[in-house]
Amino acid sequence: METIWPKTKQLLESTLSPGLYNLWIKPLSARARDGVLELSAPNAFVASWVRDRLADAVAEAAAVVMGSRPKVVVAEARPDAAVAPTPKVPVAPRPMRAHKSLTLPVEPKAPELVGDRFRFSYDEFVVGPSNELAYVASKGICDMSLSADQLFISSAPGLGKTHLIQSMGRRLCVDDGDRGRRLRVAYLSAEEFANRLVMALKTKQVERFKAAFRENVDVLLLEDVHFFRDKPRIQDELLNTLKALNSRGCRLVFTSSFLPRDLTGLDPQLLSRISSGFLAVIDKPDLATRKRILESKAAIHQVLLPDEVSTLLADRLHADVRQLESCLQNLVLKARLLNCRISVDLAWDVLRHYDLTERPLTLDDIVSYVCDVYRLSPDQLVSKSRKRQYVLARNTAFLLARQHTDLSLVDIGNRFNRRHSTVVKGITSLERHLSLRTPLGRELERTIESVHA
Repeated sequence: METIWPKTKQLLESTLSPGLYNLWIKPLSARARDGVLELSAPNAFVASWVRDRLADAVAEAAAVVMGSRPKVVVAEARPDAAVAPTPKVPVAPRPMRAHKSLTLPVEPKAPELVGDRFRFSYDEFVVGPSNELAYVASKGICDMSLSADQLFISSAPGLGKTHLIQSMGRRLCVDDGDRGRRLRVAYLSAEEFANRLVMALKTKQVERFKAAFRENVDVLLLEDVHFFRDKPRIQDELLNTLKALNSRGCRLVFTSSFLPRDLTGLDPQLLSRISSGFLAVIDKPDLATRKRILESKAAIHQVLLPDEVSTLLADRLHADVRQLESCLQNLVLKARLLNCRISVDLAWDVLRHYDLTERPLTLDDIVSYVCDVYRLSPDQLVSKSRKRQYVLARNTAFLLARQHTDLSLVDIGNRFNRRHSTVVKGITSLERHLSLRTPLGRELERTIESVHA
């Protein structure tokens, strides 16, 4: 039992980036008992971060060592303990009807997954002209009313791709499949798929990996497929997996921040198979939809949002849905801390930290802003230099241009003397840091939010 956590850490060190491993995994201590892996973190912040973002990766690695997927519990170490033990946590009884996921089990089957894997549902999704097609298509995949059994959802970051695909997962796991049996739904990101394949290769369990994905899945929900760019070994395995699933009549759903035509670096056969189904693009929400999103989120927060406040926020915040949610959360928190009602004056006080542009940003605006933030000249920004600061500045400009202009990836690349595949790679790199909330990701969030300050 004493070797379980050291071996699990070795696997995590080989599959996670060095930054993630050293910052979040290395400080943890752990013990395993009764099918539970109890992790002890040095403080509440680390415990919360690992619990929300790395618990699945830890469970996957531990499954290889333990022979079955454990339940992972993360808690702050007791400060009064001589040696930081993990708190005693009762083992929850196994649910009668658990959802399915994938790991590398002893037998090639999909083990159980707790229901909170899917945080979003259709009940919370606000439909408008910008996302109606994707919404209807996703439901059509669930109830098999769509003429295709494959869906590709594309949008800029923060417009609802993850919300829709998780809503599909929740519905499919609840609904019975054909012949009265529960559907086996696999939901994971492209990076998770790649990490599991790498782990399978390192532990010589490739055949189990293949069996788990190709024989024990009815619906595959795969996010951020642009992550597979320039990874030929992983692309080969994915292509063979999709062929096997297609031959069995399985349903496939993919999401990406890019249209299929922009996914350079993918094998032509894989790209053809991924884009062979129904394509649904989510655009930025219009004013009426933004207002209804705010009202829906206010109801979840159990606050009364005056009409003039929701109108003000919806009129001033254009970038994406996450920005709307972030502003509303800050407004609600400030009102509660000050013990006052939500008002237009309070909303203006919060809004000054967000995107309040009266006109669309131009690429020249973005270049000027990025040069100011990173202390570069425009000539240095477009130079051939590969210095880390220059590359980060260019990637930031790519991401801002993608978010705030209607320029194509080719046009953005031409402005910086780069191929459009370089633009895709740069945006993908920053999106990864933003989604993982790495130190760089948090710094990028502040940079992006301050673009109109």
